[in-house]
Amino acid sequence: MAVIRNASAHWEGSLMEGAGKVTFESSELGSHDVTWAARANESNGLTSPEELIAAAHSTCYSMALSHGLAQAGTPPETIDTKAAVSFVPGTGITGVALTVTGKVPGLTKEQFEQAAQAAKEGCPVSQALKVPITLEVNFTD
Repeated sequence: MAVIRNASAHWEGSLMEGAGKVTFESSELGSHDVTWAARANESNGLTSPEELIAAAHSTCYSMALSHGLAQAGTPPETIDTKAAVSFVPGTGITGVALTVTGKVPGLTKEQFEQAAQAAKEGCPVSQALKVPITLEVNFTD
């Protein structure tokens, strides 16, 4: 059975002048402000869809790598992952750069690199935007 997590966004106004909030519903972590300016320029304390993707990707990747290493008999002491999601206004998301540092006793650098590559391919968030996306449309006037 699938586990479902929920978040929602509320937006008011046009893209350039408007503003919104993203709410983490499942975890009840609260709401965070979003604006176009924070997405296309400096964040100034606000978040963006790209930052949310980066948070999800870095977390998922760390979990996938940790699992792969443990399955191979070399569980990590630590895994630290940074994800940088590139966004170009007018084009969209153009890439994700993952940077991982791990402390894994009993593993060589080459073995860690192989495990890291496998985790990149197997991480569910790495594959997320390739899945079918459904849409339900409701309209109020």
